[in-house]
Amino acid sequence: MTAAMVATTWMHEQVTAEQYATWTEEQCAGIEIVDGMVLVSPSASKRHNRLARLLANALDTAAGPDWNADVDFDVRLQDVPLNNLRPDVTVYRAESIDVAPTRPGHVLLVVEVVSPGSETTDRIVKADQYARAGIQFYWRVEQIATGAPVLYTYVLDPATRRYREGGVFTDVVKLATPFPFEVDLGQL
Repeated sequence: MTAAMVATTWMHEQVTAEQYATWTEEQCAGIEIVDGMVLVSPSASKRHNRLARLLANALDTAAGPDWNADVDFDVRLQDVPLNNLRPDVTVYRAESIDVAPTRPGHVLLVVEVVSPGSETTDRIVKADQYARAGIQFYWRVEQIATGAPVLYTYVLDPATRRYREGGVFTDVVKLATPFPFEVDLGQL
């Protein structure tokens, strides 16, 4: 039996927002949709998941009552063609916690933790998509197996819908925007 024989329809045809809305949470887990095409992501490592969770916890505490920070849920960048990503960490308006799907207007900051196999997607593709969607802040975390992670911060230029570099942090992160935030990367 060939791969084409066992491949499901969604692997060969664009998925619409209406179709996606009928899928179960189990069907949506571990996938993202870019230009209507399903991208399957392998399970992240424990190091990746821990880093994302600890960073989300620190951001949630720093963000105050108007913002929440959570991990691994859908952010709908656009409906046609469907672009539905699952950032590793998303800081979003607290008042929108029950709104689904989460839209760029709800989101202040997205964070991607780069893993082997996601380098190009996290460094280039997702950054471009988040910027075009108007998300103000994008952070990228590079994992270093023998030391603290490295955090790259970016700020949206609203005129060009492109990110400009913010800062690069290898030890203690201390930022005033989007809200006062301080974390020791070595403790994550």
